[in-house]
Amino acid sequence: MVNNGYRVQFNSALGPYKGGLRFHPTVNLSVLKFLGFEQIFKNALTGLNMGGGKGGADFNPKGKSDNEIRKFCVAFMRELNKHIGADTDVPAGDIGVSGREIGWLFGTYRAQRGRWEGVLTGKGGSWGGSLIRPEATGYGLVYYVDHMIKYATGGKESFAGKRVAISGSGNVAQYAALKVIELGGTVVSMSDSKGSLIATDEKGFQPDHISAIAEIKVQRKPLTALENHPFKYVAGARPWKEVGKVDVALPSATQNEVDEEEAKVLIDAGCKFIAEGSNMGCTIEAIEVFENHRRANKGDAIWYAPGKAANAGGVAVSGLEMAQNSQRLRWTSEEVDERLKGIMKDAFENCLATAKEYVTPAEGEFPSLVAGANIAGFTKVAAAMRDQGDWW
Repeated sequence: MVNNGYRVQFNSALGPYKGGLRFHPTVNLSVLKFLGFEQIFKNALTGLNMGGGKGGADFNPKGKSDNEIRKFCVAFMRELNKHIGADTDVPAGDIGVSGREIGWLFGTYRAQRGRWEGVLTGKGGSWGGSLIRPEATGYGLVYYVDHMIKYATGGKESFAGKRVAISGSGNVAQYAALKVIELGGTVVSMSDSKGSLIATDEKGFQPDHISAIAEIKVQRKPLTALENHPFKYVAGARPWKEVGKVDVALPSATQNEVDEEEAKVLIDAGCKFIAEGSNMGCTIEAIEVFENHRRANKGDAIWYAPGKAANAGGVAVSGLEMAQNSQRLRWTSEEVDERLKGIMKDAFENCLATAKEYVTPAEGEFPSLVAGANIAGFTKVAAAMRDQGDWW
């Protein structure tokens, strides 16, 4: 069997190339170029010194033995090691590349290059990894939305008392759910590729339910295993049409999981805040529905946050892992979490201020966070390139 491997190094004006490695049969050069382009601006919004890149292979881990996956990681890194380094390009995990695969890739890099350096992020805690990294994307998503809620309500409201619909059941969805519960919100849904699990009582999902879901995911079982608890499983459906009244929606599964019709359903259900935990969780048509509602309703509009800002917490903590590796230090969970909170606060304020500066809203109209995120990321990278003489 022959597989094609890739690494797209897109822009390093702000720092070493940074972006995940994806093992999936759909991987090709075109997909990775697009993902790498998006990664440039997401990384810029963190405020950390990271450029943008992406990589992976059209290798399908499904149906392979552990040893076959390990051997592929070794073969892949034997070539990739020539092009990466702690100050050159620092890959991370992505679809099909978990902490286990990062370990095999890192061990091969160390054997090939004969030195230990922070060349990959998402490493094990005892050999250079950062605390809070598994939780970072989900936690960061909730921190970002918390700032949206507080700004939109003049500080009068928070997650407390909010009904929150979440899609997905992986790391992002699990930790977003736990943080929502911690902040006083009620999680009313989660999902997998086969359907949605909807809470049937007022308490919604509890931490022990999230732990059960995590165990189910490790065992690679469907969420139907939790049916007939205080939940119902709706096969073949995403959560958005099934949850009823909802205040916050957090698509956290995959791309294009909220379409135009579902966007309208969410608005009709009273949803005021939607933020992408997944990359490009909303279709272009859905985003236009949200943006049109924002323009038309001014002070009573829905707030939409794109993934490049809202889910940047994961790559932000990867950047913090790089910093810890450079200093040969290990920060506590509390230190990393505080830095993550600061990064997500700065990202929200940057998107908000940029939208106000470049996309002047009508009187009383909410600023466009999607425009703010796109412009803020681009202008930061463009300014660095100009300062470095990349164009005149």
